[in-house]
Amino acid sequence: MSALYPSLEDLKVDQAMQAEARAVPRMPALRGQGADSQPSVLYPNLAELESYMGLSFSSHEVQQNLPQIPEGASAAVSGPSPDQVVAPVSGNSMGVLPGEVKPAVREIHLYKDERGKTGLRLRAIDKGLFVQLVQANTPASLVGLHFGDQILQIDGRNCVGGSTGKAHRVVKKASAEKIVMVVRDRTFQRIVTMHKDSTGHVGFAIKKGKVISLVKGSSAARNGLLINHYVCEVNGQNVIGLKDKEVLEILATARNFINLAIIPTVIYEHMVRKLSPTLLHHTMDHTIPDI
Repeated sequence: MSALYPSLEDLKVDQAMQAEARAVPRMPALRGQGADSQPSVLYPNLAELESYMGLSFSSHEVQQNLPQIPEGASAAVSGPSPDQVVAPVSGNSMGVLPGEVKPAVREIHLYKDERGKTGLRLRAIDKGLFVQLVQANTPASLVGLHFGDQILQIDGRNCVGGSTGKAHRVVKKASAEKIVMVVRDRTFQRIVTMHKDSTGHVGFAIKKGKVISLVKGSSAARNGLLINHYVCEVNGQNVIGLKDKEVLEILATARNFINLAIIPTVIYEHMVRKLSPTLLHHTMDHTIPDI
């Protein structure tokens, strides 16, 4: 099995670094070499990385994101281990984790506020039950529910085949202290990791929240971003219902790498049916996630 990469840029840079490391074998340490000498590293400094694929980053930054070979270790270049996430450009910290969609099931404990509300709206689609709206500063937002999460169970009851109205009635009748839900993370969404070029762009345009065009040769195009998809999140921050200008400001102030959560137009429009743009803009939770 091969290693995993957040983006095409990470894959290509890692391959280039490994090829260079194989082509330039490490020399053994000379006798008398002081203890203050720099430790050997698997990946050499490559000057051309500073303009690789139109990006803007230094080889020093790449070195910091890659493992070092400890003193006395084998000189063989083995490459990353299977299923290891390798991110020489993105890094393994901020920007990679926010917005991550995990294909797993989790249990959450929801409660009601003093008005008996959860801040959650649900919608039945294709015999499944999904989160349609999470209001800001409500119990639903505090437990980490997202637009598009699939609700599998409510207090031990399976939700498959149920209607939207029935689901809301179950939540309304549930205990105010604890409602146990089993959730699958954002079933219809996927994450595309992209990197800004030297001008600060990733290469796509949106109109009313939907991706309408891609720039040829851009990071967006290289990493498989598709048109006719709505942008749901930018680095974990929900942007549904925001004006295009607001979304572009979030993109502009983001770091050099961006995780974009997108959803096909046909599914998005079905999920937000009967929700007004004003409701989405003013009540949807657009909080910047804690990292």
